[in-house]
Amino acid sequence: MAGIKVFGHPASTSTRRVLIALHEKNLDFELVHVEIKDGEHKKEAFLARNPFGQVPAFEDGDLKLFESRAITQYIAHRYETQGTNLLPVDSKNLATYAIMAIGLEVESHHFDPVASKLCWEQVFKLVYGLTTDAAVVAEEEAKLDKVLDVYEARLKESKYLAGDTFTLTDLHHIPAIQYLLGTPTKSLFTKRPRVNAWVADITNRPASQKVLQ
Repeated sequence: MAGIKVFGHPASTSTRRVLIALHEKNLDFELVHVEIKDGEHKKEAFLARNPFGQVPAFEDGDLKLFESRAITQYIAHRYETQGTNLLPVDSKNLATYAIMAIGLEVESHHFDPVASKLCWEQVFKLVYGLTTDAAVVAEEEAKLDKVLDVYEARLKESKYLAGDTFTLTDLHHIPAIQYLLGTPTKSLFTKRPRVNAWVADITNRPASQKVLQ
């Protein structure tokens, strides 16, 4: 059956990034479960969808995509007038769009690498029966501290990271933050009033809550 399909694992932060975007757009889709523990993402059937062997992969009719951030951008543009507008209000204004683009790059290159390591050490290692490395946690938290200082300053200027409306820049942060709120790293968010308010806002959105169910 033609339609939107997401090939991934519901616990994967990258898969969740796509699922939240789809929920924000009120789009019907099918989640095709890829069992990471069994290595399904490294087998030929999945590699035909993503040659790098990472979830998620995505189909919208005949269109096939991979890389979660590229997928969410496709969703935001293809279904711009449906559901939540995930682009800047004046998305045709290049300056406004560039601010969001900067935020997307910051999340990808400065926030996510650190947040992902903290999620691995404090959440996913426990799932696999491994031991958290406290030294790695301390090192990565020091890095995240600096990133969140930048965010606190940015949020003095606007309600969200790319302006006064919720955009893809904010959405991309949600999956990792949801996991970190269940770890001691939560204190790095809560001790900053503006970051704390922003986190509460974006993680309590209906679309964000749906991926936790």
